[in-house]
Amino acid sequence: MTNQPVTFVAHFTIVDRDLYKTYVKGFFPLLEAHGGHFRTYDDQVLVLEGTPEDGRTVLIDFDSEAQLLNWWNSEDYQALAKIRHESCVTHSVRVVHSSAK
Repeated sequence: MTNQPVTFVAHFTIVDRDLYKTYVKGFFPLLEAHGGHFRTYDDQVLVLEGTPEDGRTVLIDFDSEAQLLNWWNSEDYQALAKIRHESCVTHSVRVVHSSAK
């Protein structure tokens, strides 16, 4: 596990917009409680290679991988994630910030 800052990248293909809105309402308070920093979202990313998927891509920063995993594995977020699972198809990854210059 790294102590370096990390970015959580997720792409949501939304299948139930109303249910997804319920997820979003609960999302931000939990993210803030766990020290996550919402960076941005994009509903029309430019796919340079591969098959484009409709949906939303989000970027969230954390000070460390431990902080990310504490949020991700928390009881509160896992309960909320059940709504996400019902409303979206999600692909997500953790990216470590490089110290290379």
